[in-house]
Amino acid sequence: MSKSEYLKLADAIAGDIADGTLKPGDRLPPQRDFAYERKIAASTASRVYAELLRRGLVVGEVGRGTFISGDAKRGVAAPGEPRGIRIDFEFNYPILPDQTALIARSLDGLDKPAALDVALRQATSIGTPAVRRASAAYLSQGAWSPAPEQLVFTGNGRQSIAAALAAVVATGGRCGVESLTYPFIKGIAARLGISLVPLAMDENGVRPDSVQKAHREAHLSAIYIQPVIQNPLGMTMNAARRADILRVAEKLKLPVIEDNVYGFLDNEPPLAALAPDSCIVIDSLSKKAAPGLSLGFIVPPPRLRESVMASVRSGGWTASGFAFAAAQRVIEDGTVAELARLKRLDARARQKLAAERLSGFEIQANEKCYHLWLTLPAHWRSQTFVAAAARRDIALTPSTTFAVSPGHAPNAVRLALAAPAMDQLDTGLRTIAAMLNATEHDFDSTE
Repeated sequence: MSKSEYLKLADAIAGDIADGTLKPGDRLPPQRDFAYERKIAASTASRVYAELLRRGLVVGEVGRGTFISGDAKRGVAAPGEPRGIRIDFEFNYPILPDQTALIARSLDGLDKPAALDVALRQATSIGTPAVRRASAAYLSQGAWSPAPEQLVFTGNGRQSIAAALAAVVATGGRCGVESLTYPFIKGIAARLGISLVPLAMDENGVRPDSVQKAHREAHLSAIYIQPVIQNPLGMTMNAARRADILRVAEKLKLPVIEDNVYGFLDNEPPLAALAPDSCIVIDSLSKKAAPGLSLGFIVPPPRLRESVMASVRSGGWTASGFAFAAAQRVIEDGTVAELARLKRLDARARQKLAAERLSGFEIQANEKCYHLWLTLPAHWRSQTFVAAAARRDIALTPSTTFAVSPGHAPNAVRLALAAPAMDQLDTGLRTIAAMLNATEHDFDSTE
C-alpha cells in the first residue's frame, strides 16, 4: 500500500471523528482485526494507527486498547486556555482570598512618576543588581545559595524552560524527560526542534538506569526533571535517588534542567546544592505570588550563563522592566515569603479534604502539594471520565496530557486542587467520588 493510501485510511477515520460518527472514548478494533476488516496488511494497519496517534486523534491505554481521544480536536500536548468552567481541577495556580490585598500594599507607590520612570525602561536578561540580589536571597534553600551574578531572568517559568532547553540542546537533539511530565514542555520542545525521550520512573522519580539506557540508545544532550513535588505525580526525590541521578548525569556529562517551580511548598533544596556545575535551576514567581505577577528565574552554572543569556535574547523572552520592579518589591518586603507560607498551609488543608472525600480510591498524593493523581477504576477510561466530569461543569486533566510517549498513558487523571474555593473543592470532590462509584452509563442516566 502506498503512503497516500494508508493516509487515506487515517483521513477517513479522522473524518468519522470530526462528524461525530466516532466519539471520545470509543474503542477502535485491535490492529489485527482492523487489518482483516479493511483487507490490508497488519503492517499497514500499524501505520494507520501510528498516524492517528501522531495527530492526537486516538490514545492507547496500556493493556486496554486504542480509544478516540477526548482531546482529538485540540490535541493533547497541553491543556488549553482556562475555560471559565465552574469547578476547575485543571489549572493549578493557588490564589488565596487575601493575596491581592497583600500584593497591593507591596506595590503601593509603583504608579508614582519616579518609580514608573525606572520600571518602564528597557530591561535586559540579567535585570538590575538590586533585583539579582533580592532574587538570589529569596531563592536560597537550605544548603543552596545561588550567587546574584548567576541569575538570568525571563518573563515566566515556561520561557525559562525554553531558554534553558535551547541553551543546552541543539535543534535536532534529544532531551530525556520523566515519562509523565509537565505538559507544556512537549510543545516547547516541538517548537525548538528537540525530541523528548521518556525516562522510566518509580515511586522516587526518574530511575538512574533509565537515564543510562536512554543515553545509550538515543544519545541525550540533557535531562529535564522535577525533583521536588513532581507534576503530575507529586513525589519528591529522596536523598539516595538524588545522589544516584546526579552520579549518572555527571558520568555522562549531561546538564540537568531541574524545574523547581513547586519547590516553595517543600523544604528540599534543588539538586544544584549537590552538583552546582551540572544543574540549571528553573523557578518562577507566578505560583508563589499570582498568575499575573510573573517573572521567570534561571540559575545556570557559571560556564553556561552566557549561553542561557543568549538564548533568552534570541528567543525574545526578556522580562519587562515593570515585572522586575514589581518582583523586587514583593520579594524585598517579604510579601512573597508570606504568601508562600500561607500557601503551604492551604495546600495541606486541600489535600486533607481530598483524602477524606476520595477515601477508598487509588490516589497518589503528597500532603504538601496542590495536585494529586487519581487512578481510575476499571469501568472508567481516562478520556471518558474527563468528558463525563465536563458535563457536570468540572474540568480535569487526562493522563494523556502528561504522557511523553503517545499511546502509553495510564488509566488516570490529575486533579489540580489550587483554583476552586474550598466549598467548590468540596462539591467537586464529592461529585468525582460519586462518579467513581458509578459506571459511565449509570452516571449519564442521572443527568
